[in-house]
Amino acid sequence: MLGVDTHGEVHVAAVVSPLGKILGTESFPATVAGYRRLLVWARRRGTVRRAGVEGTGTFGAGLSRYLLTQQIQVFEVNRPDRTARRLLGKSDPLDAQAAARAVLSGRARARAKSGDGPVHSARIFKVAKDSAAKARTQAINQLKAVLVIADPALRERLSSLGNRELFRTCARLGPGDGEDGENAVAQATHMTLRMLAERIEQLTGQIDELNQRLTRLVERHAPQLLVPVGIGPDSAVTLLITMGDNPERLNTEASFAALCGVSPVEYSSGRRSTRRLNYGGDRQANAALHRIVFTRLRHDPRTQAYYERRTQEGRSSTWSGRFPAPPRYTRAPAL
Repeated sequence: MLGVDTHGEVHVAAVVSPLGKILGTESFPATVAGYRRLLVWARRRGTVRRAGVEGTGTFGAGLSRYLLTQQIQVFEVNRPDRTARRLLGKSDPLDAQAAARAVLSGRARARAKSGDGPVHSARIFKVAKDSAAKARTQAINQLKAVLVIADPALRERLSSLGNRELFRTCARLGPGDGEDGENAVAQATHMTLRMLAERIEQLTGQIDELNQRLTRLVERHAPQLLVPVGIGPDSAVTLLITMGDNPERLNTEASFAALCGVSPVEYSSGRRSTRRLNYGGDRQANAALHRIVFTRLRHDPRTQAYYERRTQEGRSSTWSGRFPAPPRYTRAPAL
């Protein structure tokens, strides 16, 4: 088993035998040449079929893609247990050995995403879109905060406008529009409102372009996701990103449910036998499923009939009825 502790500049690898013996530990640069050297070094110590890599979506993304092209199964490894770190210490070689042992023991079972297809492109587009949406929200809040403390005449003229018209009007404000040109406060207010409005319009254009690209990507590579009621391009992209370019890594529907944080988890003790929802998983996918379900409850007759039937059977309105609801559980899941 190969285990790798990844960093921005260097990766530390460890090879462990099937019986748990450490066969070697070595550091390699985080470059294409370093990936080749790492695999050659590992194969000199035996046949490598599986590898545990920390951060397969960040620092270890490049190494994970390279290992997958070499027909090696790559598993995502979480950071070592804190209790083990307190007892054994913390170092890169120890983390690499722990990654290899996590695969050997079966504790690391989540296979890494390949990151070499259209889904990875969607993930990159969505990073830019989310960043632009966050920056636009911040700019809108700042513009309205400046407007609150602006000159009363200007505030009254703009307060009745809707958002779109407000941004257009602010983008056309001049340095002395309606004010004495020598008034420094008025000039600063107008300039700030104009710059914030221009920023909002620019970010809106970027978001629209990215939405169009994401929609075309879904329509081209996964049009079947847009057929069911309640699934739009944004939710479809979120679910695709969760699955990755190699969805075969998810063996069953149960594994996908666990990945999205909507699977039941045993929560029994003593004579009490019950279950609760999985609090882990991809929270973005969980939120997408939440939106899909509530959209279907409003517009899909089959979902409405299912909800009514389960409610009449005595199920809680916050549970799907697929497994017994524990008492006094009030959190509404995204099913």
